[in-house]
Amino acid sequence: MKGRERPAVQLSAAEIAFVRSLVLYEDAEILALNKPSGLSSQGGRGQVHTLDELLWAFARPGKARPRLIHRLDRDTSGVILTAKTKPAAGFLGKALMARKFSKTYLAIVTPGAPDPVAGTIDLPLRRDEQGREAYMRVCAADHKDAEAAVSRYRTLKHTGVAALLRLDPETGRMHQLRVHLASIGRPIAGDARYGGALVVGGETVPRLMLHATALKFPHPAGGEKRLEASPPRDMADLIAALGLG
Repeated sequence: MKGRERPAVQLSAAEIAFVRSLVLYEDAEILALNKPSGLSSQGGRGQVHTLDELLWAFARPGKARPRLIHRLDRDTSGVILTAKTKPAAGFLGKALMARKFSKTYLAIVTPGAPDPVAGTIDLPLRRDEQGREAYMRVCAADHKDAEAAVSRYRTLKHTGVAALLRLDPETGRMHQLRVHLASIGRPIAGDARYGGALVVGGETVPRLMLHATALKFPHPAGGEKRLEASPPRDMADLIAALGLG
């Protein structure tokens, strides 16, 4: 959040209308959006604007755009928070670093429920660069690049071929939930990078079935705020088709 603001990005009327349609909540200090799958939070490659760039749609004349407080993977949908002022950005950034944010995700995994059906995955991760791609790998705690990573999970419903899980990460490593679930033999459906199934129970999986459904955090003006976003249509349809609703 430091450094100079980059020049304003020129957005089309369609892009402005699109990002405004994503707004979940807004007040004087914060702006929260329901990010769709397929939209990069920041630093995307190619011609399509990232969410960070689309935030220029909310900039006031002569003012900076809202600032992202955290990220979601490109293919993960759900709640993402921004700050509209520098004081709010500073406050929320410190709260995030102090682990005062509570994030809840929903995921479809295969094949069936994990064993045990609820638990904690406490496995360190390390970054693995392969060309232009970055992966996260489970590693020993004493590995020189090891980062502590802890994820809690609970099975909400399951069948013989799939399960719907609630996930509560205690840390925020890149791809953490995806790698942790793959490590216990229950990769997230649609996650080709980490071994997720692309067809489940005869149903085609259109994308990574991971959704940030709720976010609780201290509000810059005082108290706590909890924001929720229901799974998007593609994920809701697959949940129903697999009998996980």
